[in-house]
Amino acid sequence: MFLPLHDNTPLKVIRFQYVTLAIILINVAIFLYTGPLGNEFIAANAQGNFGLVPNELLHPQIGHGMIAEPLTLLTYLFLHGGWMHLIGNMLFLWVFADNIEDAYGPIGFAIFYLLCGVLGGLTHVFMMPNSPNPLIGASAAVSGILAAYILLFPKARVWILLFFRIPVPLPAFVVLGGWFLMQVFYVAAAKNTEDIAWWAHIGGFVAGLVITFLLRNRLQIQPNGRI
Repeated sequence: MFLPLHDNTPLKVIRFQYVTLAIILINVAIFLYTGPLGNEFIAANAQGNFGLVPNELLHPQIGHGMIAEPLTLLTYLFLHGGWMHLIGNMLFLWVFADNIEDAYGPIGFAIFYLLCGVLGGLTHVFMMPNSPNPLIGASAAVSGILAAYILLFPKARVWILLFFRIPVPLPAFVVLGGWFLMQVFYVAAAKNTEDIAWWAHIGGFVAGLVITFLLRNRLQIQPNGRI
């Protein structure tokens, strides 16, 4: 329904979002290696080997991947199914993650990002325990970033491309709150919730919200942007 373009929240502690940029570059490099620049064998087997497959995680004896199944709770975050999947996730990450890295600090941000991804993945597994389909993508971790942003910078002005055509400035709580409600609506309305992992989005968002709320007094930037 929309794409984020820019926000008006400046960095206040760190000089540049190096961890955010590193995550984006790693995702792009892995996408190129497992897709356009990789050979057919790599492309065909990457999702099965490194994606998060619920019934294989819960029943490791039926797994066939190249790594231990619990590790796929991390590796699935760095795989994407196509250019639009990759670009959408990385655009949300670029617009919103710099300020969360500013608040958590580089190391804390990296841990927070991965933890939201793991908890989002576990939510998907819990809700789809028998699914044989691999879950891939950074969406769960990015969802945690969005939750942290809405809690720390609810009144920030965010420019979005509404319906992918109309540039509109809106408060962050409207943009990201609306995004979360869309995920809940899709879960309730969709007949097949495996095509897009709505539960992983919801799980990552709730994880990010809870973690940031619990740690809010220890962050480098306090809610509403006060240091």
